[in-house]
Amino acid sequence: MNEPLANMRPLHLPAPVGWWPPAPGWWLLLALLLLIAGLAWWYYRRTALRRAALAELRRLQQGAPDDTRLTVDLNQLLRRVALARFPRAQVAALSGTDWLQFLDTQVSGFVDGPGRVLATAPYRADCRLDRAALLGLAAQWIRRACRGRS
Repeated sequence: MNEPLANMRPLHLPAPVGWWPPAPGWWLLLALLLLIAGLAWWYYRRTALRRAALAELRRLQQGAPDDTRLTVDLNQLLRRVALARFPRAQVAALSGTDWLQFLDTQVSGFVDGPGRVLATAPYRADCRLDRAALLGLAAQWIRRACRGRS
């Protein structure tokens, strides 16, 4: 008897699947990873001012030898943050009570609280202040002022 399968040609396997172009799922994964990386970079840049200011505040907390020097350094720090966060024309010329009222727009406690010493302490020989309350108020102001940064 004649075998019908003997006349068949051998099987031909298809060519191996190449790695390029990737399947649509890999493109979606790449897009998702790029989106996550972009959001992380944006958040890091957005919070850079707050992180730097709070680190400087911690340095002041540990290193200020006397109350007068603390108020001068703290005033400079708050002014630098305000100049970086708000329009220069709004902040640069402020001093004394106007400066404290500007600080009060973000957190109250500078005109009628522990922050009022920022206007007078640098010019007084004897300066008494509540360091913990003043530094806490400054930290709260930095966090609030830097929150709305765009």
